[in-house]
Amino acid sequence: MDRIASRFRRVEPRRHARGFVLGLMAGLPRKNCWTLAEHVGQPSPDRLQHLLARAKWEADAVRDDLRDFVVGHLGGDDVVLVVDETGDLKKGSHTVGVQRQYTGTAGRIENGQVAVYLAYSTPHGHAAVDRELCVPRSWTDDPDRCRAAGIAEDHRFAAKPQLALRMINRAKAAGISPGWVTADEIYGGNPALRHSLEQCGQAYVLAVACDHQISTRAGKIRADRLAQKIPKRAWQKLSAGAGAKGHRHYDWALAVIADDRPGHRHLLIRRNRRTGELAYYRCYSTGKAPLSTLVRVAGRRWTIEETFQSSKTLAGLDEHQVRRWTSWHRWVTLAMLAHAFLTVATAAEPATGQNPDDLIPLTRNEIQHLFTTLTAKPHTAEHRLRWSLWRRRHQATARTCHYERQATRAT
Repeated sequence: MDRIASRFRRVEPRRHARGFVLGLMAGLPRKNCWTLAEHVGQPSPDRLQHLLARAKWEADAVRDDLRDFVVGHLGGDDVVLVVDETGDLKKGSHTVGVQRQYTGTAGRIENGQVAVYLAYSTPHGHAAVDRELCVPRSWTDDPDRCRAAGIAEDHRFAAKPQLALRMINRAKAAGISPGWVTADEIYGGNPALRHSLEQCGQAYVLAVACDHQISTRAGKIRADRLAQKIPKRAWQKLSAGAGAKGHRHYDWALAVIADDRPGHRHLLIRRNRRTGELAYYRCYSTGKAPLSTLVRVAGRRWTIEETFQSSKTLAGLDEHQVRRWTSWHRWVTLAMLAHAFLTVATAAEPATGQNPDDLIPLTRNEIQHLFTTLTAKPHTAEHRLRWSLWRRRHQATARTCHYERQATRAT
C-alpha cells in the first residue's frame, strides 16, 4: 500500500483503499461495499462507494504500480505474457459493457460483461498486470448510453485482439521484455495481431482453430488436414508443465509454415495421449526455437486460467456490483492488487528454505487464510448489531421505492 500511496490526493481515500484491499482478501462469503465496510469496521458502505465512484485517484496509475510490483518480485527471466478474456454474468442492461454475448464463464451466450486481461508469467509465479473492458458496438454506437455509464466521448470500439495488443504494447513500453506471448484461438486467428507482433520481433505461440489455413509449399491446407499427414515418427511425448496432479504429458509434432518473410513460423500440434484430441498453435520466433521450448510456452497458457480462478476465489475479481466505467476499473485494479500480494508472498516463501519435508509450500489460499486470521480485528457485538439495523433500514427504503415506482408505472 505504500507503493501506491502517492496515487491518492488525500489521506482518507488512501486509508479506504487499504481497507478495501484488506476486505477483498478476507474470507467473506460475498464481497461488495457493504460486506467489505462491515469487515474493516466502517459504519456504512458510503466511504468505499465514494472510493470507487467519486474520489480523486487514477486506477491506471495504480495499475502501473501493480505491474512494477509483480515484475520486481517475480523476476525478468523466462517471461511469458499471457492474454485471455473472462466474463461476468449480469442482470439488466445498465452495467457498462453488458450485452448478450458468449462468455466462457457460462459456456454459452448470456447477458454478461467481458474483459481482456494480461498476465505476467514466470517460473516463480503469475499474476494479472493489466485489463481492458470490452465495450461492444451496441454501446459505442449509442453515445447517450456511453455517457450515462461514464465512458469517454472519444472511446471507440475495439475487438479483443486489439485490446490484447494495446496491453502488450503498454507492458513493453514499461520496460518488460517478454520472451514469448501466448493466447487462445480468438487471438491466434487474428492476422492483424500476429502481424503486429512479428513486426516488432515478438515471438509467440498462439492457439488456432482446426480449420485455420496453413501455407505450405504445395499450397494452403487446413490445420487438421495437415496434422493427418504427419508421420508417426514425428510425434514426441513431452510435458506441457506440472499440474495439480503431476506433469501434463501430451504427444507433440511440428510442421513448417511456408513464408518468405524473415523469421521462423511453425504449426505446433498437441495430441491428447488418452483421447486423441488435437489442438493447434501457430508459432513465430526470430531465431530457431526447439520443440521443447514451444511446448513449454504453449503449456504456460494455463497460468492465466489459474490466475482467473484464484483472483475470483480469493480477491473478489468478479464480485463487483458497479455499473459505471470508472468504478469497474477501480474495483478490478484493487482486486488485481490484492491477488498480486498473495502471488508475491507465495513466490517468496520457498526462498526462506524453511519448508519441512512433510509439508507442501504455502499456497495463495493458505497465505490468505493466515493473513486474514492474524490481521483481522474482532468487532464488538454493538458493531454487528448496528450493521444489521443499517441493512434492514436500507432494504426497507429500497422496498418502498420499488413499490412507489410500480404504482407510478401502473397509473
